[in-house]
Amino acid sequence: MRYLPLTDNDRTDMLATIGVDSVDELFVDVPADARLDGPVDLPGHAGELAVERAFREMAARNLAPSSAPSFLGAGAYRHHVPATVDHLIQRSEFLTAYTPYQPEISQGTLQTLFEFQTQVALITGMEVANASMYDGATSTAEAVMMAHRLTRRGKSLVSGGLHPHYRAVIETMTRFTDLTVAAAPADRSGVEDLAPLIDADTACVVVQNPTLFGHVADLRPLAAACHDKGALLVVAVTEVVSLGAMLSPGDMGADIVAAEGQSLGVALSFGGPHVGLMATRKKFVRQLPGRLCGETVDVDGRRGYVLTMSAREQHIRREKATSNICTNSGLCALAFTIHLSLLGEAGFRRLARLNHTRAIAVADRLAAVAGIDVINDTFFNEVTVALSKPAAAVTEHLAEQGILCGVPVSRLLPGEDCQNLLLVAVTEMVTDQDIDRLIDGLTEALR
Repeated sequence: MRYLPLTDNDRTDMLATIGVDSVDELFVDVPADARLDGPVDLPGHAGELAVERAFREMAARNLAPSSAPSFLGAGAYRHHVPATVDHLIQRSEFLTAYTPYQPEISQGTLQTLFEFQTQVALITGMEVANASMYDGATSTAEAVMMAHRLTRRGKSLVSGGLHPHYRAVIETMTRFTDLTVAAAPADRSGVEDLAPLIDADTACVVVQNPTLFGHVADLRPLAAACHDKGALLVVAVTEVVSLGAMLSPGDMGADIVAAEGQSLGVALSFGGPHVGLMATRKKFVRQLPGRLCGETVDVDGRRGYVLTMSAREQHIRREKATSNICTNSGLCALAFTIHLSLLGEAGFRRLARLNHTRAIAVADRLAAVAGIDVINDTFFNEVTVALSKPAAAVTEHLAEQGILCGVPVSRLLPGEDCQNLLLVAVTEMVTDQDIDRLIDGLTEALR
């Protein structure tokens, strides 16, 4: 009984003790349609060699962005990760490091987190950043709950340009709180006006910049409207490289910035892990979730680093905790820090310009193809195009030819009238030959 140490009688006694009749009753909060009604459709057992062989066969069916022209984006982007990043994060002192529970003896870990915070604050234009969050979606949800604590108001107004996965995480994390989420309709136009919807019960307005559809907005008028009504502006950024080319959220009046840092130092890895960024104004620091590292000097005047704030439930009274974030994404945060350090300010801006320049070239060529309309007037490195045929079918057709042409919007917004919309992302990894194959493939598919 090495792997199944409990007998049926043991389970019966345990269920009786907690007052339920079956194990199924422990999962009543999980919707019935999300639960399996039988065993998973997999072989009952197999030897290690057979399992490895089966997984290799399944993996071989994947078309990875590293092995094909890739224009995938929609919140996860393929950028070049310098070899130095992987080399350094695999050093044993970084690779095996854990949360600094005894911070005074974790000087190396604390310094890297301090540098991470500094970088995040600089690129977002904010005064203070934490170290760190899990990913951009949960960072955005944490920002909403932080705004709720700060304003003591009960409504979050969510832009129609926010990634639907981010909105879903917000709704999930606020489901059992007294905070309601009011989501505006999907906005593909880039001219959404949320100001009239802000009222006395609005804790925050959540917008994404660039939006899901790639539009770039000047958020200063919206920030002013929020502040006039006593609400906070939360800005979500899914493509952190855009901050090297655009006016920072802080300079546009944001109160809290939540971002996905995956683009710097962190590979796509089939969906994770990623690294979440969060930054805010200094006056809001006491409600910032996670942990905050600071710089100081010891009794001999030598520079040292300390865990200045850690407002999680293991460190303070549970009812006073601002988050239940546990082990921070330290290794991914370190990868982010190393990559951005290698770039420096000039390199970061140059990388952003390169992304934007190549995106302009692709947008111009797409606009010249019969059956394609580019709907963006503004963009950074991702545009939305309207095809003359359903985008999902076109992407499948091009995938069979070894081309990852983008993400059909219908996969993100299945209930919306967007069957022909395609998100096309362009990074520095895209070559001229990749662009030629994309244009040729789309031209043939849309005839």
